[in-house]
Amino acid sequence: MMRTRPLKVALLGCGVVGSEVARIMTTHADDLAQRIGAPVELAGVAVRRPSKVREGIDPALVTTDATALVKRGDIDVVVEVIGGIEPARSLITAAFEHGASVVSANKALLAQDGAALHAAAEEHGRDLYYEAAVAGAIPLIRPLRESLAGDKVNRVLGIVNGTTNFILDKMDSTGAGYQEALDEATALGYAEADPTADVEGFDAAAKAAILAGIAFHTRARLDDVYREGMTEVTAADFRSAKEMGCTIKLLAICERSKDGASVTARVHPAMIPLTHPLASVRGAYNAVFVESDAAGQLMFYGPGAGGAPTASAVLGDLVAVCRNRLNGATGPGESAYAALPVSPMGEVVTRYHISLDVADKPGVLAQVATVFAEHGVSIDTVRQQGKDGEASLVVVTHRASDASLSGTVEALRKLDTVRGVASIMRVEGE
Repeated sequence: MMRTRPLKVALLGCGVVGSEVARIMTTHADDLAQRIGAPVELAGVAVRRPSKVREGIDPALVTTDATALVKRGDIDVVVEVIGGIEPARSLITAAFEHGASVVSANKALLAQDGAALHAAAEEHGRDLYYEAAVAGAIPLIRPLRESLAGDKVNRVLGIVNGTTNFILDKMDSTGAGYQEALDEATALGYAEADPTADVEGFDAAAKAAILAGIAFHTRARLDDVYREGMTEVTAADFRSAKEMGCTIKLLAICERSKDGASVTARVHPAMIPLTHPLASVRGAYNAVFVESDAAGQLMFYGPGAGGAPTASAVLGDLVAVCRNRLNGATGPGESAYAALPVSPMGEVVTRYHISLDVADKPGVLAQVATVFAEHGVSIDTVRQQGKDGEASLVVVTHRASDASLSGTVEALRKLDTVRGVASIMRVEGE
């Protein structure tokens, strides 16, 4: 039977995502009530600029006092879409203390303080859901922590930032340089005026920390994630990738070690074979490839950002949390029992593509090969082109540790015959 007293929802933030959440709550009110078993009522909307016209939202609901809103005591669920660390952290904690469950899209806060927020939710017997924090509309968090709860996840490999994928896809398909592709992404609204969080990998690193924690039942923070941006990727890198039958993507990679005793989490550009499912992810779309013992290989694909897609994930969490509220229960909390250590980047083992500018004279290749051998890095293929005393040397290695590769590159830079290391690219997905 339908409960007549509505569940009250406080909305923190009414920007691109928040306004879509409010719109869907209003236009789909009857359907949401049937799915939940009770009506849901937007009881307040906290904003910074109350004078702004917000279509479809009763001005009487708008307030600038977010703290008072979450402390009201009659609020059942707080939806936090303001982002950042503060005041979001204090507001979420206050919501738990005053009896509300929380739905959040705040990847930065969850990556930094997820453990503390989960502890606060558990202490007060409330839910903390955050499907929208990673990969927008793509159902990913819930499959990892619920559908695959009985399986052992070994690797999560994904494109989790639409802006960077748009830029790299444009470079790949048109031959454009990085700046030209970024300018187009900005003009089309895919990139912010300051794109640093996206192109330097900060956004993807926060998502990688969240994914690693859920997939491996261990606590991973943003500081545990190795991060490398994509601003140095060039059109020449794409030409080299095509010669190898690859393309380049900015990847978030979380994986167990072979012995299962530790995990790694990293974000960086990488070459992947055109035959890999992630290679065909175009434009601003996201996709995450999951490998587990029993289920095998799974891929989750869809729009990873935007108001409506992200609001879809928020509303999915809202329905789940409201159902739990009606049943006097809570959903899955933090699962960190494994407590696996997060290994440093130096222990990661993969293949590498290294492009060197060298002197075009006899013996250079032998010197370079000797350096690789001295550092225990086996060479798979070598390609050399030379003209007028200058040459480029492209080396693709077999699998080696990142520490061994770093030592190799440092030694190469000391050779008189090596004018410079033009690029270093990891090769993944093979």
